[in-house]
Amino acid sequence: MPTFADLIASSEPSRPVITAECPVPDGGGLADIAAHVARFAPYVDAVNATDNPAAHAHASSVAVAIALRQYGVEPVLQLVCRDKNRLALEADIVGAALHGVTTVSCLTGDDVTAGDEPEARRVFDLDAVQLIRMAAGLSRGRYLSGRTIDPAPPLLIGAVENPAAPPHAYRVRRALKKAAAGARFLQLQICYHPDRLAEFTRIGAATGLTPKVALLPSVVLVKGARSLRYMNAHVPGVHVPDEVIDRVAAASDPREAAYRLALDQSAHALSLPGVRGLHFIDFRHDDSLARICSDLGLPTVRSAPEGNAMAV
Repeated sequence: MPTFADLIASSEPSRPVITAECPVPDGGGLADIAAHVARFAPYVDAVNATDNPAAHAHASSVAVAIALRQYGVEPVLQLVCRDKNRLALEADIVGAALHGVTTVSCLTGDDVTAGDEPEARRVFDLDAVQLIRMAAGLSRGRYLSGRTIDPAPPLLIGAVENPAAPPHAYRVRRALKKAAAGARFLQLQICYHPDRLAEFTRIGAATGLTPKVALLPSVVLVKGARSLRYMNAHVPGVHVPDEVIDRVAAASDPREAAYRLALDQSAHALSLPGVRGLHFIDFRHDDSLARICSDLGLPTVRSAPEGNAMAV
């Protein structure tokens, strides 16, 4: 079975690359993470361990990534620049690699005013491009200070970009900077504007962004209009048009309408140049990942872990 790294490295992978986001835990022990892995494992190549998303504190992304790997799925360790300086970020990357976590996604991070502790101090010792460059240096065996690491951690580096955020042309230029710094895949932010996603991929193909990096647009699996309204109001960088929300709300079966919206988004994204897969976010534990993968004709990646396979 090809690994996540194998699929990302191929400009024409044998099948779409599928990643998903592990809902961020606060308590419940590792059992909650194990339950999410059991749902995701048959359908995904890797699972994101998010780093205090939307500026809300949760369990450490390093701890979650290590648990994901112990449960048998490839973790994508997200690290944001907002909360830690370069020393702490280097330590997280090298420490995670000691546990076999070698796929890293480098993000700026939502501003602290988006979260529930707005008095928190912003760090931003590095920006996302600099963090990518730092990770690439670590993979070549050097800390930022120049001190050597032997053996060097074999890192696969990714990042995030928002194709819907203005100014739109700048987003491709910033993505090119991330690729030049060492990013090999971009998980694109949730985008409910198919024309903007198409324009981003068109410009990306024309400027050489692809096939340097694999584009993985995000698709959110929701249960109805209420979740769409919540994202519109509370998720930084996401805009859901009123007509989309109204169409789902007015449907005779809003949950089915929301599913069809996600299915249409997925099919459209996979048709675009440079797109090599999808990143699924199951908002508030929606359970339609298996169905959407089946409807898209995507193969089962692995069997769900059982029994002792879920023990750590």
